[in-house]
Amino acid sequence: MSKFSDYNFKGQKALVRVDFNVPLNEKYEITDDTRIKAAIPTIKKIIDDGGSVILMSHFGRPKDGPSEKYSLKHLINHLLKLLGGIPVSFADDCIGKEAEQAAKKLQPKEVLLLENLRFHKEEEKGDEKFAGQLAKLGDVYINDAFGTAHRAHASTAIIAKFFPPDKKMFGLLMESEVASAEKVLHQSEKPFVAIIGGAKVSDKILIIENLLDRATDIIIGGGMAYTFMKAAGGKIGKSLCEEDRLDTANDLMKKAQEKNVCIHLPSDSLIANNFSNEAETSMAPSNNIPDGWMGLDIGPNACTQFCNVIKHSKTILWNGPMGVFEMQKFQHGTKAVATAIAEATEDGSFSLVGGGDSVSAVNQFGFADKVSYVSTGGGALLEYFEGKTLPGIAAIAEKN
Repeated sequence: MSKFSDYNFKGQKALVRVDFNVPLNEKYEITDDTRIKAAIPTIKKIIDDGGSVILMSHFGRPKDGPSEKYSLKHLINHLLKLLGGIPVSFADDCIGKEAEQAAKKLQPKEVLLLENLRFHKEEEKGDEKFAGQLAKLGDVYINDAFGTAHRAHASTAIIAKFFPPDKKMFGLLMESEVASAEKVLHQSEKPFVAIIGGAKVSDKILIIENLLDRATDIIIGGGMAYTFMKAAGGKIGKSLCEEDRLDTANDLMKKAQEKNVCIHLPSDSLIANNFSNEAETSMAPSNNIPDGWMGLDIGPNACTQFCNVIKHSKTILWNGPMGVFEMQKFQHGTKAVATAIAEATEDGSFSLVGGGDSVSAVNQFGFADKVSYVSTGGGALLEYFEGKTLPGIAAIAEKN
């Protein structure tokens, strides 16, 4: 595998797998361009070297072949703007005659965007023939789509087989994603706190188990905290709870104790009589919530408790909010945690934020540039921290 930064792309056609799966409104306007922006440095380095770029991406979940709604052509104007006038052309398909001719005609310092890979069922099936048709289009293969690195799809894993080791590599985004995740997982300075939130324990069991060998502290917030509370014999009213995971929660607490890892649960909660921003609210101990009420955010004591742990940590991983931060009434806990992470980072800690909701939260509260790294890969980052091998990373790292 070659290192992207050291490679000279002059006269080369670089086939770059990006993650342009961005949200659009009903007028086909992009509402969050984070993922496109993240790929720009990779594209620009190739162009500056005198190479040309062929971009391929999936977009949404089209069911039956091509559809207007999921066409990547809606992204061209925005891409042009972000690339500052570098010529961008579009191919109505990602394989076949038209794509091959468009790639052939491509001149140095030009960009070609291929149509949505998922218009072909073979992409998600990891079809080798389809991967071979894509591979034909470029001289070099670059995977810069960390968000899809956990999928063994044709364009993320299978395609790498068609390129020798010196002609396949990670792009700049993928390089920095992998380096940040590695730093937290394998080179973390202690104390290391993992802040795990969100609704379900079942989604986070593997990540918590894997972190028990690495973290000194694990903070658990969000809806999943109430499953732990109930497992320990607490009263949680009508708070979110996975009844079938009570034993799991107790097992995790026991394992943490054996490994000397401190699990922090919220001592108090902001409770509501309804799942609504207009609901009546009150405060209660998290293990003594009255019937008919539910915990929708961590309370002031829990905020103080969690923020103290964060401020004394040298490595911080944040995955998942502390409450229903989308509703203004219940965003205080998530905001307090984001603020504490930003302050710890300023004091020299390394902080990695990953997972859709945490990323939305740091963006919403204006902290994205105050943490060390914001990951673009939700599911991919989770699987990485669960200790799984990601096909998109393995395919580049393998010597064929």
